Amino acid sequence: MEYIYSALVLHAAGKQVSEDAVATILKSAGVEPDAARIKALTASLEGVNIDEAIASAMVAAAPAAAAAPVSAGAAAAPAKEEPKEEAVTEEEAAAGLSALFG
Repeated sequence: MEYIYSALVLHAAGKQVSEDAVATILKSAGVEPDAARIKALTASLEGVNIDEAIASAMVAAAPAAAAAPVSAGAAAAPAKEEPKEEAVTEEEAAAGLSALFG
């Protein structure tokens, strides 16, 4: 996550998200940068409009947040009553046992 956060910090500061800039932020935070992860991050962000990506992520998160109270309300609903088993009389039980043991 720290790699993504560093890219967001650079973007918020109006700086270009480059390998060197991400590595510098990670080093200043006390993280040993991994060149392969930085390269993968910068390559995946190439050509991406970060502002649009953030806006679409916020829109996608809104329905999930709205669904949370619904599921919480469903948990508060009374539980369905389980069907009750019919009581077996002693005569029926004895008849069942005699059928088993003949």
